[in-house]
Amino acid sequence: MLSLGGMIRKSQPALFWCMRSLSKSKREAIYTLFAFCRHLDIVVRSDMSAAEKKELLEAWREELDNIYDKKVPLTNIGRKIYKNCMRFNLPKELWLEILHSAFLKTEYQGKSPDNQRFEQYVRGTAEIPFRLALMIIDPEHSKVGEELSKNLGTAVLLTYMLKDVKDDAKSGRLYIPSEILREFGVEQNTPREIIEDKNFMHVREKLADTVEKGYAKSERLLAKMNYADTRVLRLLYNLGRCQFDIMKKRGWEIISPKPKVNFAKRLSIFYHTVFK
Repeated sequence: MLSLGGMIRKSQPALFWCMRSLSKSKREAIYTLFAFCRHLDIVVRSDMSAAEKKELLEAWREELDNIYDKKVPLTNIGRKIYKNCMRFNLPKELWLEILHSAFLKTEYQGKSPDNQRFEQYVRGTAEIPFRLALMIIDPEHSKVGEELSKNLGTAVLLTYMLKDVKDDAKSGRLYIPSEILREFGVEQNTPREIIEDKNFMHVREKLADTVEKGYAKSERLLAKMNYADTRVLRLLYNLGRCQFDIMKKRGWEIISPKPKVNFAKRLSIFYHTVFK
């Protein structure tokens, strides 16, 4: 069975090597955070019924209670959270926000969320994990870290949402707020019909504007932080920005094929991020 570090090394090797400069305690805490988020995503994307998914997610609410009430956790990841993360004083409510976003995601099958639910989803799926990572990496810059997590987390998540919109639609999922679809006259039918609407490109353009602003603000905030401590976030920024720029250059009316960053480019991004 792979360790948490081994799991990240296999699935995200660039992130794994970026984290090698962190102390062991910080690395293990971030590995655990990554495993928790990945586990929830696997549950939500599984073929289980919505009721089964919610039952498993509800069990995680009880597990978080066990962890913070200093009872014996029942799961391997729960025990890792207790061992690796509690020393960093990470608030329970932030873990619960990540869990809440997973609950929201189970409701998106075949329909779009409203703005409020979408914002909650983005916060729990991207902003909060980034914020927890920054609380582990650099707790001295909490105010800058909170602002960075909001901007970079949102920008990276929306980049992947724009990139994967066709695959998500094929799976019957669409995460774009219903208000934005109505703003541009995109009919609320099935996800596949929505992405084929002639006005859907304008929906993507509006989301892209939010992404552009998020990356610009993130770049300014990253400049205020210690470079070595934030290599992981800088790598996520550089990889996300690269894919976003590919989509922007070719035009928002084009949704496939998905933008691909070839191996040479990825290696260049990794090298210049790690060894700058």
